[in-house]
Amino acid sequence: MIAEIDALIGDADPKAAASRTAVLTHMRGTLAQARAGAEAELLDTGKGTRCAQSLSAAEDEIIRAVHLFATTRVYPMTNPSGAETIALAAVGGYGRGTLAPGSDIDLLFILPYKQTPWGEQVTEYILYMLWDLGQKVGHAVRSVDECIRMARSDMTVRTATLEARYLTGEKTLFDQLVHRFETEIMPKTGPEFIAAKMAERDERHKQMGNTRYVVEPNIKDGKGGLRDLNTLFWIGKYFYRVKTAHELIDKGVFDPAEYRLFQRAEDFLWAVRCNLHFLTGRADEKLTFDVQPELARRMGYAERLGMLGVERFMKRYFLVAKDVGDLTRIFCTSLEIAHAKDMDLVGRVLAPFRRGQVRIKGESDFVVDSGRLNIANPDVFEKDPVNLVRLFLVAGRQELHLHPDAVKAVRRSLHLIDNAVRGDAKANAAFLTILTAPQYVERILRAMNESGVLGKFVPDFGKIVALMQFNMYHHYTVDEHLIRAVGVMAEIANGGLRDELPLTHELLPQLNDTRLLYVALFLHDIAKGRPEDHSIAGARISRKLCPRFGLSPAETETVAWLVEHHLLMSQIAQARDLQDPETAKAFADVVQSPQRLALLMILTACDIRAVGPGVWTGWKGSLLRALYFATEPLLSGGHSQVSQSDRVEDARKALREALASWPPADIEAYIARHYDHYWLRAEPELQVEHARMIRHADMAGEAFAGSIRVKAFESITEVSFYLPDHPRLLSIIAGACTMQDASIIGAQIFSTRDGRAIDTFRLRRAFTSDEDEKVRATRIIDTVKQLLQGKRQILIDLGKESRHNKRLKPFFLPAEVMVSNNLSEKFTVIEISGLDRMGLLHQLTREISDLNLTIGSAHIGTYGEKAVDVFYVTDLTGQKIMNKARQKKIHDTLMRVLSPQREERAQKVVNG
Repeated sequence: MIAEIDALIGDADPKAAASRTAVLTHMRGTLAQARAGAEAELLDTGKGTRCAQSLSAAEDEIIRAVHLFATTRVYPMTNPSGAETIALAAVGGYGRGTLAPGSDIDLLFILPYKQTPWGEQVTEYILYMLWDLGQKVGHAVRSVDECIRMARSDMTVRTATLEARYLTGEKTLFDQLVHRFETEIMPKTGPEFIAAKMAERDERHKQMGNTRYVVEPNIKDGKGGLRDLNTLFWIGKYFYRVKTAHELIDKGVFDPAEYRLFQRAEDFLWAVRCNLHFLTGRADEKLTFDVQPELARRMGYAERLGMLGVERFMKRYFLVAKDVGDLTRIFCTSLEIAHAKDMDLVGRVLAPFRRGQVRIKGESDFVVDSGRLNIANPDVFEKDPVNLVRLFLVAGRQELHLHPDAVKAVRRSLHLIDNAVRGDAKANAAFLTILTAPQYVERILRAMNESGVLGKFVPDFGKIVALMQFNMYHHYTVDEHLIRAVGVMAEIANGGLRDELPLTHELLPQLNDTRLLYVALFLHDIAKGRPEDHSIAGARISRKLCPRFGLSPAETETVAWLVEHHLLMSQIAQARDLQDPETAKAFADVVQSPQRLALLMILTACDIRAVGPGVWTGWKGSLLRALYFATEPLLSGGHSQVSQSDRVEDARKALREALASWPPADIEAYIARHYDHYWLRAEPELQVEHARMIRHADMAGEAFAGSIRVKAFESITEVSFYLPDHPRLLSIIAGACTMQDASIIGAQIFSTRDGRAIDTFRLRRAFTSDEDEKVRATRIIDTVKQLLQGKRQILIDLGKESRHNKRLKPFFLPAEVMVSNNLSEKFTVIEISGLDRMGLLHQLTREISDLNLTIGSAHIGTYGEKAVDVFYVTDLTGQKIMNKARQKKIHDTLMRVLSPQREERAQKVVNG
């Protein structure tokens, strides 16, 4: 390239600004051309590692040319001294010879001694040229002595030096650095380095959620991402003194098949990362929902067999992340076993157990090896493939983790799990014991899944391994969700979650057999990813699997019923008026027995809690409890242990105790203002918040009041309002929330006997600081007040440009409006579902008011990107909407609100 530069500037002064501009322009074009070529090749071949290497090679040429131009044209030295030399090395990811389009360029300027004026000029020129080219350059300028001294004490510098790669300049300087590093730093510090890297990895995983199955993973730093592969190579390079990953085969770390797995995983992850950077035009590392569909298209994943292309792509991603976890375990085995005599420090990180083997009483096929469960002989699985299941049962009962050698043997024996093993009574009995053992079930199921045994033993489960549901509601892949749901049940059985799930603890002693809950939770989403309704398909699968697991026909039917109806209780509790007698009656007609009701209540709670952090709330718990207590008397013949009236009185008593500082007469007067349904639907903490808000307003003589609760763990902020009831009140509050860019994810609407409204809105958290959340909530309260006073107006296109709406763009949901007179004796029920957006609730409630409808109760729910809003309405005279033409007008009007883009397109055609 230097010849091209010389020809470009001719006889002009290399130091002149025009010369520098010309060089920059040429290099910028060369770099753009190289990137375009790398992207085209990536799209054509899908080879991610090759793309990263091509981008790195292009960067090498640019840096070499800039260095040569700086040292021979701009700042030439006719008779340099020994101090006036410099070497450039690539470090970090760039040192490995791979770069993503948005990666930083990490450079080490190596000096022989201290910095000289010439060296300072050259270094500064090179850096400014690269910065002006738009490069993100991280750099260090050090002498060889400084590099070695810092590498002794700073693990980050040590890692960077380990990965240093010569680029240009005085190569003897670079060789001197490498020689001294390999002779002065690396010997006898291998265990220290490994321990530091593994601890660093664990901390990184912790910050990323400590699971590889989050649905918006970090391609670089997440569990199972590129950084994990980098960590393996760093350790391999440091401990085994290899220069390439391929050399790990000769060291006995990987066999050829495992090395190929390493290559495939690395190539896929680089393909994803490079495509992501090219797509977004920046160094994004998180696979957010808005980029996943386009990434899937770029990488050739199309819709197939009922699965969206994006779901197929993400399933591939999670399977690769799982492979990275497998490689990590294999790698750690080699470190621990092959070099145990040198691994005292590493042993404390990787294997904090005593050495040697100990036999297990009554077990001839398994031993305790270095504190973990191992196979006694290499042919344990060949001799009896049922041992592939029994191994995990023994691990659970003995409270042991699996030895890495055992995991490796399991993975190499998966082909032995055939139909004979799946049908074996002992194997299924062992599996049912694992599945229903609260002491260890979650840990062992996860180990079975990671090893591949679970998917082979239960092929229907294997189909949902690494399956992502492309929605914003579920936080984990389907297999991880099922394991977590079983884990929640186990935690309840072990006495945990008493405060969060009190009713489950009341119901457990009443159950004939809690085993059915574990089985139903394990199976409830097993049919996800199929074109048919997963609840119905799951029930069919349950009827096939339960007899195999050893359940009786009656038990099988109960599990199948639970799987088929596992969504029903949640849907009714959150979308129906629980005080309407028809709600409980219709639900009871489906449930039919108190035992099923109790089972479904517990299953529903476990299912919701396993969806993701903050999804289960006290609010949802109170709704489920209210539905349970409304339905239970209908199924028990009125002989329930605790009646609904008792529950109301218990809630009133709890509030009396919480407000003990109030005068007793004031407490009783306040309690008398509420209808019974308030005590059943509002959670106790919210009742206290409402009481204090209302008392403060009444004492101040204010007709309007607001209160705020920031709930950091659940990532929500609750804003409550106390004010005179008003036909458009719900619409006004929703509009105020949207005006302050607040996303509504739930609302509870109450009225009092004296004509006041108490409305609580749950808002998606927008700020990391609680104080900032409170400031926004205060602005919402002030905005509602101003709107009611006529001091502000709500714009027609409210919320159209919201950032939240842009995040929802990748999703498509069919809009549905149902108008029914069969769900309530007194009200017409309007159920609305479709893609959520900022301003939707305001627009819906505004239209309902314009249709001259009175809202008796509203049930507002958001499930990720899906909004489900249900309104119990009457006409202005308090009657149901019986006229068919008027019902159609309601339907069509609200459909236009749900599908504005469709209306706009239709209007364009009409105006065409």
